[in-house]
Amino acid sequence: MKAKNRWVFSIALLTLTMLAGTYHLTASTELALRYVPTTHKVVALTFDDGPHPQTTPQILRVLKEKQVKTTFFVLGSNAATHPEWVKQAAQDGHEIGSHAYSHRFFNTLKTTEYEAEMDQTNQLICQLAHEPAVFRPPGGSWNDAVARAALLRGQTTILWSVDTGDWRRLPVGQVVKNTLDNVKPGSIVLMHDGQPALPTAEAVGIIIDKLRDKGYQFVTVSELLQYYEVRH
Repeated sequence: MKAKNRWVFSIALLTLTMLAGTYHLTASTELALRYVPTTHKVVALTFDDGPHPQTTPQILRVLKEKQVKTTFFVLGSNAATHPEWVKQAAQDGHEIGSHAYSHRFFNTLKTTEYEAEMDQTNQLICQLAHEPAVFRPPGGSWNDAVARAALLRGQTTILWSVDTGDWRRLPVGQVVKNTLDNVKPGSIVLMHDGQPALPTAEAVGIIIDKLRDKGYQFVTVSELLQYYEVRH
């Protein structure tokens, strides 16, 4: 998403939620997005917690082979330790989003604490890749204040609508089934690349092939936001 369009999207969300006073996920103007309402068969694959020196390159190889662009929500502490894989992901055309720095749950932190984590991670991503347009709170732990802090930094808070369960190290077949059974147009799929011995690299190749057979296209999260259709 271009910078101008991203800011328009972010400001619109912030204004609408401030006018609403309170936020409910079922509202039509979400402050944090689990999926994008659209009739187009597009889906965003996302990876949390990386980079990891074994898992991330495995996933990148599969994505390059399949010619699919995705969004990596990198953990700042891991990005600082393995910056080469953040750079590689960005060079391959993937979107780099923020997953904060230490994976502490934001809804348990003071404002100054989570804002410091946001800023530290954003600065690092800017140095390694590009300005992050999307933010995913660790563990999906968020509240209105957290999402507004992200919006003030030009970022949309992104959750997910499909949990593959790869983080539980399920069998590859189960990870694939969890995905295929729940995907719909506009889905945001949660996967991970921050730990070793995950089924993710093998599963994602199968997922891509099977969803393509069903007519789906793969986009980054910021690209997915451009498909947002207002429904009445």
